[in-house]
Amino acid sequence: KGGGGAMGRIIRGQRKGRGSVFTANTHHRKGPARLRTFDYAERHGYIKGVISEICHDPGRGAPIAKVTFRDTLRYKHRKERFIAAEGMYSGQFVYCGRKAVLAIGNVLPIGSMPEGTVICNIEQKVGDRGSIARASGTYGLIVAHNPDLGITRVKMPSGSKKIVPSSCRAMVGQIAGGGRTEKPMLKAGVSYHKYKVKRNCWPKVRGVAMNPVEHPHGGGNHQHIGMPSTIKRHTPAGRKVGLIAARRTGQLKGTQKVDDK
Repeated sequence: KGGGGAMGRIIRGQRKGRGSVFTANTHHRKGPARLRTFDYAERHGYIKGVISEICHDPGRGAPIAKVTFRDTLRYKHRKERFIAAEGMYSGQFVYCGRKAVLAIGNVLPIGSMPEGTVICNIEQKVGDRGSIARASGTYGLIVAHNPDLGITRVKMPSGSKKIVPSSCRAMVGQIAGGGRTEKPMLKAGVSYHKYKVKRNCWPKVRGVAMNPVEHPHGGGNHQHIGMPSTIKRHTPAGRKVGLIAARRTGQLKGTQKVDDK
């Protein structure tokens, strides 16, 4: 159990880097869910689409809305996959663009929405097609605009506040599928099926329950770590277990302070 110069077995964290059985199960997934490509129609006006269906995406807690738009250049349809907002329904018209109205499911630049608007699928950089508040039940909040600098303060799902360009787009509303985590997983079979469609990361054997050859925390007459659980960022891979590059340890006490600047 010591700091150990002797080499042990390749530990689980090292095996994960190689892929093989640890890769994500993506075969049945519907594809990437993103906003429309930021084009002329969205920059200067708006474009109308219709939700053809709302469907489940394996491995994702939130439903997907399949939206059909008319192609802006050619005679054909463009089908997009949006992460559905709460209240979306099949057959609904969805409007995307600077001049779209403020309604659930519509996509507008953040600068075009009033302060206090609940938003989701938020872009972090202009044209990245949505990267913040995409998990089921999550949403952001527009806190304040600064028209002179062209930036907007957005409250993130974590409670922290972030400054993003006002030309970044977002969907109005909250992501559907909220409250998913409130129902307890009462038996192991529920967890089994949850992670079966995600990736091979369950069940997870604790390091202290292993032998010394399999894990730095293994071995000993009692299940104890026997060394500090914090570990440096640049530690060799076979020893890099526990609280990696921890800024702080211990219980979180008191209320969370959020900087309102």
